[in-house]
Amino acid sequence: MDRGARSPLVLIPGIQGRWEWMTPAIDALGTTHRVLTFSLNDSPGESAFAGWVAAIDRLLDRAGTPAAPLVGVSFGGLVAAHYAALRPDRVPALVLVSPPSPGWRLDPQSAGYTQRPRAALPLFAWRSVRRLTPEIMASFPTWRSRLQFGATYVVRALRWPVSPSRMAAWANEWMRTDLESDCRRIGAPTLIITGEPRLDRVVSVSSSLEYLNLIAGARHSTLTGTGHIGLIAKPREFAAVVDRFLEDTPSDLAWRPSSGARRPVAR
Repeated sequence: MDRGARSPLVLIPGIQGRWEWMTPAIDALGTTHRVLTFSLNDSPGESAFAGWVAAIDRLLDRAGTPAAPLVGVSFGGLVAAHYAALRPDRVPALVLVSPPSPGWRLDPQSAGYTQRPRAALPLFAWRSVRRLTPEIMASFPTWRSRLQFGATYVVRALRWPVSPSRMAAWANEWMRTDLESDCRRIGAPTLIITGEPRLDRVVSVSSSLEYLNLIAGARHSTLTGTGHIGLIAKPREFAAVVDRFLEDTPSDLAWRPSSGARRPVAR
């Protein structure tokens, strides 16, 4: 998916795998960037992480740009960090949005889901609802806006469903991959974006903040009034945080296009 104009940016979805779930954030970022993204399940192969590295390479090559900032969302933050470690010349800046720590391990309940992913999907969905409800209540001021957001979220999940077996396989590969060593090799300017600790009940903010010790010079920004899904609950505020960070990076980076760059056609 290629949408927007001006400077390119690669957006990597979370473990649900579908870029369509991030549409509000894509639209907001697309006002100031050319957003390149893909679905995690579009990269088959024996190694998921190797497939995602190849997918990002293809995105950049097809866009005709040698490099672009990466924005990895939740589990996608692990993918972004892995790519930044392997392709430092293609990543001038890195943004990790509520990412789990690379050294984090599945709790017994989550580990159980990965053993029988299809059977566990209803339980996984119910747990997600319980975790996200307090955040939705805090992010939206009225019952009407809360119900609107909740309905849109459900419709998006039904229209672009997750693959429980693939999610389980990705989680298991993550457990076998030394991503901590990857993080220590990253030299790109890095921003960690989280919601408020009391509202993110999916990935604890303390887990995300471990990247500040793993990536040299990494900074942190809190998207207030949100938890784990701030990029779609408050997409304009999220895009503004990303923009401010990228504006602070060196102005001579190769990914910055000329002012006359042609606006690409979304596809």
